[in-house]
Amino acid sequence: MNSKQITQGVARAPHRSLFYAMGYLPEDLEKPLIGVVNAHNEIIPGHFHLNEIAQAVKLGVSAAGGTPIEFPVIGICDGIAMNHSGMKYPLASRELIADSIEAMTIAHKFDGLVLIGNCDKIVPGMLMAAGRLNIPAIYVSGGPMLAGKHRGKVVDLVRGAFEGVGAYTDGKITEDELKELERFSCPTCGSCAGLFTANTMNCLAEALGMALPGNGTIPAPYGRRKQLAKRAGMRIVELVKDNLRPRDILTLEAFKNAIALDMAIGGSTNTILHLMAIAHSAGIELDLDEFDKISKNVPNITKISPAGTHTMEDLDQAGGISAILNMLIKAGLVNPDNPTITGKTLGQNVSTAEVLDSSIIRPLENPYNREGGIAVLRGNLAPEGAVIKQSAVEEEMKQHTGPARVFDSEEDAFEAIMNRQIKKGDVVVIRYEGPKGGPGMKEMLSPTSALTGMGLEKSVALLTDGRFSGGTRGPCIGHISPEASEGGPIAILKDGDIIEIDIPARRLDVKLSDEEINNRLANWKKPPSKALEDTYLDRYSKLVTSASTGAVLKI
Repeated sequence: MNSKQITQGVARAPHRSLFYAMGYLPEDLEKPLIGVVNAHNEIIPGHFHLNEIAQAVKLGVSAAGGTPIEFPVIGICDGIAMNHSGMKYPLASRELIADSIEAMTIAHKFDGLVLIGNCDKIVPGMLMAAGRLNIPAIYVSGGPMLAGKHRGKVVDLVRGAFEGVGAYTDGKITEDELKELERFSCPTCGSCAGLFTANTMNCLAEALGMALPGNGTIPAPYGRRKQLAKRAGMRIVELVKDNLRPRDILTLEAFKNAIALDMAIGGSTNTILHLMAIAHSAGIELDLDEFDKISKNVPNITKISPAGTHTMEDLDQAGGISAILNMLIKAGLVNPDNPTITGKTLGQNVSTAEVLDSSIIRPLENPYNREGGIAVLRGNLAPEGAVIKQSAVEEEMKQHTGPARVFDSEEDAFEAIMNRQIKKGDVVVIRYEGPKGGPGMKEMLSPTSALTGMGLEKSVALLTDGRFSGGTRGPCIGHISPEASEGGPIAILKDGDIIEIDIPARRLDVKLSDEEINNRLANWKKPPSKALEDTYLDRYSKLVTSASTGAVLKI
């Protein structure tokens, strides 16, 4: 056990003395030391209740003969950080989370880890740490919040409060109705009720084999959530004894399984960034084109908000992720033989799961879309690729041609939208918001939600080298690479340039000749960095790589 380096032998008397100062017994130091990484804080609804989850995990660890030792990790609420300078930090925090877990784990020689998170960047940050450290580890989520209800309709953060801003601006609802939406959109603790980035990643953790079945969908307030946490605490002790490590589980096949699930459920486009980053940490090469290859073979069989009106609670009651995985395995779309943290294969984990409501989880022969939820586009505007959540795009907008309305920041674009300066047919372009240019690759949920709230999602497209919330719906294309600050073609667009979007053909182009594009690029000058000197974002912008490779850090 790693912990013997700090608990055993004469030379470790000072180390044991420090443990005794905290009330640990000599017997405790003979057991596996399990790091319980708790992302609890009082600023994220998805994390507000994680102390309860951590307590259940620790009871499980103790019951199985281990010694649980809790330590914290940071987390940022994307919703609260949205639409201001704070949104530069969530993606960048993913690396801080992984780095801090690495530092604590190696410094204190834990034998295993239970990683307790819930929201957008915490999940991948924790799984990146697991792949990097390669000691036995299990991921446990805090679960999704229950959906809200307002005037007889089911609402959540996006279909309620965020889109309410646009609806109010467009005169469709009153200020009092908007205030009602504020109160009813998020009724409980947990990750937001739709299939946004947090819940998508919590589901994909099951397909990766790094979480117990039910991790992605059991609602936060349910007793089953605490049961799952306790079982995870018990299981980690067995993982340490069996020496089953993340890199035994996080194979290329595991990532292909996760991508297939992602396409079937219509998950967030952010999963591309995160799966590539987790793969990188686990020493696996995962190419952007793999996502589109799988998308063309795996149909989209759920319409969870924002793509539809169903919620995570509905998905749980319909059979959850296990039922979907079992269906995909039977169709030969997912590899059943990959190992998981249960000690069983993925196929064994889900073999008895059934779809309980085919109106929520459709049969593969009757999908919502014949292709998966995400598409990768290329063209003269995105030579290295761009991504779109095609399952949340209206049919009439899957092919669109229109004039560019170009903005060099999210703030400028949002102001123009709120001032009703965007017209039907326009293509809003937001640039210099990529991993380096932002820096931090801001999400664009406020602009996209405002457009949707105004009823423009069937006539206006939005392009960016930044990214989108998992709550985004409509013709919104992100991760355009190379990004503007690296001299990508998006940097030389002008108002009125004609943009051509063809999702079925996987194309994103500007109607300019190669000669005109090259002439503009030759005259382009890189703008000054938006990051303050000697800040974390300054260092991040110098190390972060393209969105097309997962926006990982490289020296």
